[in-house]
Amino acid sequence: MILTRDPAELLLKTVRRGASDEVPALLKALDAAERKAVLVELKELRTGLLRGRLRWRDWRRTLWALRVAGAGCQTGAAAVATWLAARDTEDWSGESHAATLEVLADRDPAWLGDVARRLADRRAFVEAEFRLVQELVLRSGGEVPATDGYVAGWTESLDHTNLADELRAHPHTRLLVRRLFELTETPGPLSRNTARWDVEPATHTTWQEALGLLATEGVLDRRDLLEGCLARLVRGGRAHDLRFHLALLQRLAPTQEELRAHTADLLGMAADGPSTVAGHAQEALAVQALAGELPDALLAEMSGALLFRTEKKLVRAQLTLLGKVLKQRPAAVPELLPVVAEAFGHADSDVQLRALRLVGAHLSAVDGAVREELAAAAELLSAVHRPAAVELFGAALPTEPGLPYEEFLPPVPERRRLAPAPGTLPELLEDLVPLVKGRRRAAPGALDRVLDGLVRHAARDREALAEAVRGPVADAWWLREGDRRNDNYFRHSAQGIEVVLAALFGRVPREFLDAGRARRHVHPDCVRHVPEAVLEQRLWEIADLIGTPALPFLLATPTWHTGALDAAELVERLRLYRDAGREPAPADFAQALLRVRTSGPEAAGSARAALALGTAAGDRLAARLTDPAPLAPVLRLKDPVPPRANGYLYWSERIELTARELPQGQPEFPGAFQFLVRTLDTQPGQCRLWGNERESLPLVLPVDGEALASWLLPRLASGVEWGERGATWWLTALAETEGRLGAAGRLALACGMTSAHAADRLTAVDALLVLAARGELDAAGVGTALAGLVLDGYAKPNRAADAARTAAVTGAYGTTWSLLAALLPPLLQEAKPVRGLGEVLAVAADCAEQCRPGGALTGLDRVAGRGGSSQLVVQAKRLAIALAHEAGQEVSEPVENHQ
Repeated sequence: MILTRDPAELLLKTVRRGASDEVPALLKALDAAERKAVLVELKELRTGLLRGRLRWRDWRRTLWALRVAGAGCQTGAAAVATWLAARDTEDWSGESHAATLEVLADRDPAWLGDVARRLADRRAFVEAEFRLVQELVLRSGGEVPATDGYVAGWTESLDHTNLADELRAHPHTRLLVRRLFELTETPGPLSRNTARWDVEPATHTTWQEALGLLATEGVLDRRDLLEGCLARLVRGGRAHDLRFHLALLQRLAPTQEELRAHTADLLGMAADGPSTVAGHAQEALAVQALAGELPDALLAEMSGALLFRTEKKLVRAQLTLLGKVLKQRPAAVPELLPVVAEAFGHADSDVQLRALRLVGAHLSAVDGAVREELAAAAELLSAVHRPAAVELFGAALPTEPGLPYEEFLPPVPERRRLAPAPGTLPELLEDLVPLVKGRRRAAPGALDRVLDGLVRHAARDREALAEAVRGPVADAWWLREGDRRNDNYFRHSAQGIEVVLAALFGRVPREFLDAGRARRHVHPDCVRHVPEAVLEQRLWEIADLIGTPALPFLLATPTWHTGALDAAELVERLRLYRDAGREPAPADFAQALLRVRTSGPEAAGSARAALALGTAAGDRLAARLTDPAPLAPVLRLKDPVPPRANGYLYWSERIELTARELPQGQPEFPGAFQFLVRTLDTQPGQCRLWGNERESLPLVLPVDGEALASWLLPRLASGVEWGERGATWWLTALAETEGRLGAAGRLALACGMTSAHAADRLTAVDALLVLAARGELDAAGVGTALAGLVLDGYAKPNRAADAARTAAVTGAYGTTWSLLAALLPPLLQEAKPVRGLGEVLAVAADCAEQCRPGGALTGLDRVAGRGGSSQLVVQAKRLAIALAHEAGQEVSEPVENHQ
């Protein structure tokens, strides 16, 4: 029982207890002046709660009660909206909504509408707490604030077990349904187009079924729905965002008369829409074309757009439609046949052949001018179809150009010098905030610059630095006094840069600092974490020494964006340490040695300057520059492992890494660095590194690409096996490291080219082309590695084909051919055809026709000599003809019957 007569004090105690439902009655006892005074205390209470020691459930309820009380004490609509929308007091459960509405019940309806509009403009809030905003709108009786967030929140709030009834009963259904077609991103419930399994289909649980039913009943205007769907589909976007609108359009089943009124919309959908949208529009337009309702000019426009698309199904369907129309209406041949010839340049040789046959069937119906136009377009045909084109067009066909092939590769990325560590506190905070908040991917070297800045400023004035940093880390757990969640927060991990910041405030126990610096962070049966462990050890060391005389600045801060450190710059830093009487911190100096550039004309001079320092650190640097020992571990692939119980094979389990021994007489590296330079007979085993990679990991070994590839290869391999997105993220950095890549680098590129996701394959292709531009790509070695992955059953040829095609179409046909020329022979010699090999042969034929390499591939003639018209045989013949053509051999291809 609370013994107090002061209403304000009673309100504050009730808030602390988290009793939201009791707050409205207590607020009624306060006048305006008392509420204003209480509001000041409520704000102070909220600040204290965010750093207090409460169980999570009690903490949330107290914050919700505080939110109710604060809303009742505020007077302005803007202030109330800001108070309610604060992220730290959000109530997605809705427990405090009734109390919130009660404390606002005596406000003017127009004022309530103003609050509702302001809340509706905050998308995250209105989606999470839509029912509160909706009730404010209903009580205001004013205009509905149909913002994107409000509409999305509305779709989530409805009971989807009987959606049609919910929509009938809602007072704003007509307005909000119209807004559905104006959203850029389709709300989640609309994208889930399958009915729930636990309800009867008659309850209309999907949006397209429910809206279709309401249109049939006249509750909604069918014409509005139809025009809304078409307008949204024409506007385009991601296939996921258009799925609902296409499904609703199909549910409405528009008549031919309705579709004729929207022919222009259908043409736009066919030309620019995602595959499913374009296919639907193509079918609708095809009905009009065959019925003679689509003018020839519009059919030509439609065909030109569709024949330009990459989807072979759409292109073939359009060629079939054109064939039917040309047979129906011979008068349309002069206008439509040149459109057919646009398919001569399609990437798929089968499409080219279909177009060539169609042109041949109607060539006699055109005059000389059109014939010359068609013959000129035939230059785009693949070499495999040229004999047929010669027979069809005769002398009208232009002779083949004799221009030499020219390879196009991307420009070699230039090294970018990193800016020095932030010199002022405002500059430091500007770089620190993105790392702390994690709002965007950090730029290369950003972590090292910030760490060096923190160390330098702490050495000058630790208290000033701590005061400046307090703002960006104000919501950190480890700053909350007595919060039990902090007890073990740093026990097993540095948590990135957080351990350094927490140590700056003295919030990391000494036992954790000692354990962190001594820990090697690597499980005896798992070496995947070696690069991560090296970074962890540096963070623990900085956390322990920051603000002490032992660490005036960092030695390992890179010179270049790749992470490389110029030798002369490291010599100068060691000189400053010597003059100040300081010894290098072990992990910092070890990282500096791994980053220092050991190649180039300046290495010898820097080695002499390092020796002249007369310090142990200078001697170690000189030895590293004079005789740099390779750091890359020895990579061996063990024999294939037997399948698991589920029949799946894990290729990453075959990777075995053995670290090299230190040259005799060299001092050992500290902690986790020992795994990079000492004998380590172990293998990755089944340990995995899920989601812990950091942008700074490639900067651990920036001057030894093969070593970097070796340590991160198991991570890449397991990511590819599991179809994880982003597994190839570090290949871009690998392509910019120094030193030629060996077996591990080649395997890394091969794995990247067979990743499950197109974006990851694109990253691998970018790395491949950068290495080619630098003259450091072993294309044949990558091809051989790819062949091994395919034959072992761990890589899919169609993915390799997609990556190779992507590389080729940039203009790197010669580079891609060198890779495929090594990949194909082992696959062609298999007794049983390799599934997906036809796609790889198609890309190889494209490359051979462009760069004209000549020569022969072992096993190609055997595959090309098989009967049948499968893609494998057709593309093998095409490649054989392209190779033989360049070699000057007689090429004999049976001429197709084009009539």
